[in-house]
Amino acid sequence: MLSDLSPWADRPSCQEVRLSRFERVRDRFRRAYETVRSSRRSARATSSDVPADAGVAAPASPGPVAPPPPTMVDEELPPPPPPSTTSRDDAEVPHALRIAAAWSWRLIVIGLVAWALLRIVGTIRIVIIPLAIALLLSALLAPAVGWLLRVRFPRSLATGVVLVAGLAAVVGTLTLVVNEFIKGVPELSEKSTQGVRQIQEWLKTGPLHVSDSQLDRYIEEGQKWVSENTGRFTDAATTISGTLAEVVTGLLLVLFATFFFLRDGSRIWRFLVRLLPVAARWRVDDAGRAAWGTLVAYVRATVLVAFIDAVGIGIFLVIFDIPFAFPLAALVFLGAFIPIVGAALSGGVAVLVALVDSGPVTALIILGVVIGVQQVEGHVLQPLIMGRAVAIHPLAVIIGIAAGVVLAGITGALVAVPLIAVLNTAIRRLAARTVPATPPDAVVVASQTP
Repeated sequence: MLSDLSPWADRPSCQEVRLSRFERVRDRFRRAYETVRSSRRSARATSSDVPADAGVAAPASPGPVAPPPPTMVDEELPPPPPPSTTSRDDAEVPHALRIAAAWSWRLIVIGLVAWALLRIVGTIRIVIIPLAIALLLSALLAPAVGWLLRVRFPRSLATGVVLVAGLAAVVGTLTLVVNEFIKGVPELSEKSTQGVRQIQEWLKTGPLHVSDSQLDRYIEEGQKWVSENTGRFTDAATTISGTLAEVVTGLLLVLFATFFFLRDGSRIWRFLVRLLPVAARWRVDDAGRAAWGTLVAYVRATVLVAFIDAVGIGIFLVIFDIPFAFPLAALVFLGAFIPIVGAALSGGVAVLVALVDSGPVTALIILGVVIGVQQVEGHVLQPLIMGRAVAIHPLAVIIGIAAGVVLAGITGALVAVPLIAVLNTAIRRLAARTVPATPPDAVVVASQTP
């Protein structure tokens, strides 16, 4: 039994070693399989807890997490991010200077666009100014048209009646003004001659002590200046005749535009809004309607304030027996449509007429009346009647009037302030964060769920 006593007797056989290694490998595969199986079960349980229609990722839950999917070799990688636009030169420039440069070129672009718009407006101002006046008249007459429509008048008939009545009122007022002016011219010219003589006597006997020879020399110099500038007066007359043709054309355009604005204003506005992108239509429509309400309120308030100014100054002109009381009151009414400047100019004309007709004492009294009426207008009537809806800073009013005079003369001064009021309301409404209310006739189409 040597085999039993040899040292190799305790060692396992080769077959037993192979079997043990196989069992160890099999046990490893079994544990790996169980691990993968349990991970898949936990992943299925986690996914079953999340609703099928959830659109956002669920928060992480404790426990085993499914392993990420394997990365395929042939899978396309996402494109690399674009290179940064910041260069090394920008890094060397101070931050404040970069901000200033960015603001500067944007302001230059805005200035160029504004300059181009002003050039376009100046080129076609013979069309734009009548349209602006037609908008003002439409804002003034729109409440009357609305009242006739509520009384069951046809739209075209209501518009025609209101427009004809307005024209009749304007023509009647102008007729009365012209007739009174024609009647009072002889008396005023005689009193003007007397006033000139009184001025000559005051120059002689007053503190200046002007001699007759000096007065004659001044008169001759004045006549010489008139004779030398006769050509300029002739050219001015020719220009006025050409301007009258433009005025007639503008009046016809104002009449036609006012009629169609009153009759088809809503349809014209809806057509313009439909030209915009769908996402911007409601906001622009809301801003436009708010701006139109501001324009209507401004015109109503201006007419009421102008009427109060004309009546107040006219009463004192009648009390002091100043000639052309009614024409001067009408001039004050028209001048009140140009805030701050118009009332002062029309009141100055009334003071000059009182000076020529009744002397300096009466002129000073009329001047006090004009100043008092303007103070009441500026501190009581404007804040009370205009309201906060059309409140504009006085500096904006003065700058707007100056720009309007430079661009379009008296008509520009007339249109400048309502234009600023309308733009103020529209820009404020567009810049507001609130969403405009849905129109009652809007149709909302909802997408069907699958």
